[in-house]
Amino acid sequence: MLLSLNWLKQYVDLDDISPDDLAEKITKGGIEVDGVEKLGEGLKNIVVGYVKSCEQHPDADKLNVCQVDVGEEELQIICGAPNVAAGQKVVVAKPGARLPGGMKIKKTKLRGEVSNGMICSLQELGVEQKFVQKEFEDGIFVLPEDAETGSDAVDLLNLNDTILDLDITPNRADSFSMIGMAYEVAAILDKDLHLPDVKAERTDESAADYVQVKVEDPDLNPYYGAYVVKNIQIGPSPLWMRNRLIAAGIRPINNVVDITNYVLMEYGQPLHAFDLDRFNSSEVVVRRARKGETMTTLDGEERDLQEDHLLITNGKEGMALAGVMGGADSEVKDDTTTVLVEAAYFNPLTVRKSSKDHGLRSESSIRFERGVDPERVKEAGLRACQLMEQYAGGEVLSGIAEFDEQKIEQSIVEFDAETINSRLGTDISVDEMKHILHRLRFSFEEKDAHFTVYAPSRRGDIQIVEDMLEEIARIYGYDNLPYTLPEGASNAGGLTKKQKLKRSIHRYMQSAGLNEAMTYSLTREENTAKFMDQTIRAQEPKAVKLAMPMSEAHSHLRLSILPELLSSLQYNLARRQQDVALYELGAIYVNTEENLSKQPDEQLRLSAAITGTWVNQQWQKEVKAVDFYVLKGVAEGLLDTLHIQNASFEPLKMEEMHPGRTAAISVNGEHVGFIGQIHPAVQKEMDLTDTYVFDLDADRLLEITMENEESYEPIPRYPSVTQDLAFVVDEDTLARHMMDVIEQAGQPYLKDIQVFDIYQGEHMEEGKKSIAFNVRFQDPEATLKDEQVEKARKQIVDAVENSFQAELRG
Repeated sequence: MLLSLNWLKQYVDLDDISPDDLAEKITKGGIEVDGVEKLGEGLKNIVVGYVKSCEQHPDADKLNVCQVDVGEEELQIICGAPNVAAGQKVVVAKPGARLPGGMKIKKTKLRGEVSNGMICSLQELGVEQKFVQKEFEDGIFVLPEDAETGSDAVDLLNLNDTILDLDITPNRADSFSMIGMAYEVAAILDKDLHLPDVKAERTDESAADYVQVKVEDPDLNPYYGAYVVKNIQIGPSPLWMRNRLIAAGIRPINNVVDITNYVLMEYGQPLHAFDLDRFNSSEVVVRRARKGETMTTLDGEERDLQEDHLLITNGKEGMALAGVMGGADSEVKDDTTTVLVEAAYFNPLTVRKSSKDHGLRSESSIRFERGVDPERVKEAGLRACQLMEQYAGGEVLSGIAEFDEQKIEQSIVEFDAETINSRLGTDISVDEMKHILHRLRFSFEEKDAHFTVYAPSRRGDIQIVEDMLEEIARIYGYDNLPYTLPEGASNAGGLTKKQKLKRSIHRYMQSAGLNEAMTYSLTREENTAKFMDQTIRAQEPKAVKLAMPMSEAHSHLRLSILPELLSSLQYNLARRQQDVALYELGAIYVNTEENLSKQPDEQLRLSAAITGTWVNQQWQKEVKAVDFYVLKGVAEGLLDTLHIQNASFEPLKMEEMHPGRTAAISVNGEHVGFIGQIHPAVQKEMDLTDTYVFDLDADRLLEITMENEESYEPIPRYPSVTQDLAFVVDEDTLARHMMDVIEQAGQPYLKDIQVFDIYQGEHMEEGKKSIAFNVRFQDPEATLKDEQVEKARKQIVDAVENSFQAELRG
């Protein structure tokens, strides 16, 4: 809601507080101020002018030479607005004036004629286009005839105002009005409150002679009141009213419509004005819409109605969608003379239903949905009649045609001063609590520090003791509540070991060149069985289906991260992003119960998927596509980061994976995941290029890391010795098995083993292959001697030859 401080000053004295300080106090009082906008900041030398004459420019068809009286002097101003004319009161920016955006007005010449200033439109003064009346959209703004020539136009147009943008919570429906905020500010500042004196002169005729009210569904509309105002003269509303509506974010239209909108903002009570002659009936019937019924609303749209929509009808057809928008057939127009003013209380739920179904979110529906003050419905209607009498020349008929089955039940809350103080940790006296309740303007009784509070109808949020606790606390001042620091032993905050390890996984994966993905935890039903790790599949999980899924594409909880990760790859490839490397550290949801009798087991997995080019150095003309060994290196680097040793890779067959390029990953013989290329058929189905993935049990990897004792190796002081060993073995021999034998045989000096070449082909016996290893020896206590290295080398050669019938290549 937009709160105009100039408007608020009508009800509460704000002379001794700045807008910024007031905004802070309102925020601390429980209603957040999102922003403070000072209108017309920097505007000066802008006055009211009187156009004495207006003649066409001698050298320009679309320009006029105007002689304008600005009080102390007369200025010649060249104006191109189509609606400028002699006899008008206008807004003049004199030479030296500054307009919004820093524009400075100077004396100039236009087509040979001197121009001493500018006649302004509202847009040029900083008013948004959507708030400018239609007749002034494409031209200058014409002031009322009673505007004083030479006076400050900034004050006259309310451009000296400050607007507070309030973020009001749904429970504080009372704050959606100027009077509601006046109550609030008066309580916060402990100031007097000045409310409008509402009364209107009545004619001898009775409203009941012109219209009767019938309500078929009292549960949806417990009160409906109809005032009748005759001899209305449609025209512009007074300038002060237009200014206030613009400040509140509402576009002025005409005096009758502006008055209903003004009262809406002032009281928070939506009203509607019907042209009684166009209403075509002396009966107002409020009922539910009938099946198949339609009506055309003020915006010109034909609405298909449902049986749970509430209609205002003339007994035959719909005239308004209750609480939301009026109908086009009974709209107030320029020839309207008799107005029916509707003041009613509609059930918040039925207004919400109509508003939602038709996509009509209005200032009216917002307030009805939150609940209006039932005790101010009649007063708001009378206030509108009072203003129509004053500013539209109307004659208000006596009485009110109404239907009234409304039961206003006052909320009563009882509490003891001791209870309040014990909850707040304060020592607020009984007299201070009484003063706070007076500031809030709550009726109450107090005896022996026991309070009985009668909450006013405008404060529907006051129901229980905790509500009163909050009221006393916020008016007393949250800053005044005592605070204490925790006592006793305490530890400084920090991350757990598991949290640190998860962060190290993220750091490593990103440093390895992969980008983090955050995919949906939901997937299609057919995807739940795909790329499932064998440890998960062994549990025979049942995919969990959502009761109300967003779509079929997100209907089941995932049992593997990879399907959605591959969809992300597919999305990128479809948009010509050829080189993609993604990973995700996230949960899968394993349910082994047939009927989901308990929550699924949430397990942490780490998955990665890469495709495209891994290295592309144009200068060195080096290009390397991703392959199994690239991703295997990433996985091995991750295990090193987590200080996990004894990892092995064994051939594995999975339905969705390539039969010859997939491996199970084990640590100390325990299966922890898989790695490999996805099956060519799956690649083709998903329009993917060669894609490699891994899926690891992150929970188990973190457990293994945390189980390991922290250790370190000192930086070596002595040099290492490396040698290359190449063995010819049977083609089905695994390098991993050979590395295990080499590692055992090369002790105590062997520190590292790497495979750097595998060869099959020319000069190699059929059914054989050559595997070349780089081995590194080092003694942390001394420099190795040649005979020590040779002995270790011979142990390795002998062990490999005996274990694999291998032959050492020369």
